[in-house]
Amino acid sequence: MPVMKRMARSLGIVLCGILMATTLACALWRWPRGGARVSSAGSLDQGALSTLSDGAKRLMVLGASGATVIAMKDGRQLLRIDCGDATEDTSYCVASASKWMTAALVMTAVDSGELSLDEKVSRVLPEFSGPPGEATIRELLAQTAGEGSLPSRVDERQDPRITLAESAAQIDGRALEDQPGAVFKYGGPGFQVAGAALERVTGRRWADLFEDRIAQPLGMKSSYWTHGPRSAVPPVETLNPLLQGGLVTTASDYMRFLTMLASGGIFEGRVILSRKSVDEMERVQTLGKPMAYMPEGVLASAQYGLGNWTETWDDTGSGEMVSSPGAFGAYPWIDRKSGVYGIFFLNARLPRVMRAELAERHAILDRFGR
Repeated sequence: MPVMKRMARSLGIVLCGILMATTLACALWRWPRGGARVSSAGSLDQGALSTLSDGAKRLMVLGASGATVIAMKDGRQLLRIDCGDATEDTSYCVASASKWMTAALVMTAVDSGELSLDEKVSRVLPEFSGPPGEATIRELLAQTAGEGSLPSRVDERQDPRITLAESAAQIDGRALEDQPGAVFKYGGPGFQVAGAALERVTGRRWADLFEDRIAQPLGMKSSYWTHGPRSAVPPVETLNPLLQGGLVTTASDYMRFLTMLASGGIFEGRVILSRKSVDEMERVQTLGKPMAYMPEGVLASAQYGLGNWTETWDDTGSGEMVSSPGAFGAYPWIDRKSGVYGIFFLNARLPRVMRAELAERHAILDRFGR
């Protein structure tokens, strides 16, 4: 009997190996003939180019039908690799990578004096009373306002056709899970409340504000808001966009946004955000607070800024590596030490591809971050 068990175990190992090899071969078969399509590789030697191309292809092996890797510095493209189905026109709903753009749009109102980060929600939305009204705009964007976390999916389950004001009212109708400012919980509905506050002080719809203040000045021609990837409601009818996860965009559009942030809020000579606002977005907001709910696939050591993760920071709390990865694999990032920034743009579950993305980012910084 022990011999039979050993034989069965050995056969199982062999079959498992065959299955893994077959899976890898099938994934490799999807790669375009001749390998990845590379542009703007600069002075890369063949070894470095091969390493970076193989890293991009590995993202496909892990479940994506296509993947784009872009790295830039000082507004100049250092590298672009497109694999599989990925093209210049490929667009995805980028899930939580939307949060960075939501925070940026709210910060335009902070720059203009229409909003203040540390004013209470009740000042802008008087219908908010009691503890919910005590939360600040800063706490909403830092996900410390007490409304809960991603598993509740309060905002995701709302009707896309209601207004952001009605969305906020529904959120206000729920009991807070925590006192404002007490703990960090990722993925709560607070971004909807911040959006409602922005619409209230400007008297304008979110999509129009985004177009006028972010998309049009940056030349983002393929970006728009939905109520998430499962929503069948057309964008033009979506008055309640999912502000923590409903942005549809392309890799090229998102890189224009990152170029603006990397340049301290300036894009092609035009001020989109003040340097102060960009710095505040990247500053750690959660140090000393319990990180009570962290999403799967994010670095456990990370802290949170305003709409983005602060993966590493200096002694003053200023972000050194900042990012905003989404559940579907989109991973935009900025390395403040080197000035290099980039994106991994694909459609695959983040926990499945994150290690490969981090390895590819390490290879990019090893080559371009000196």
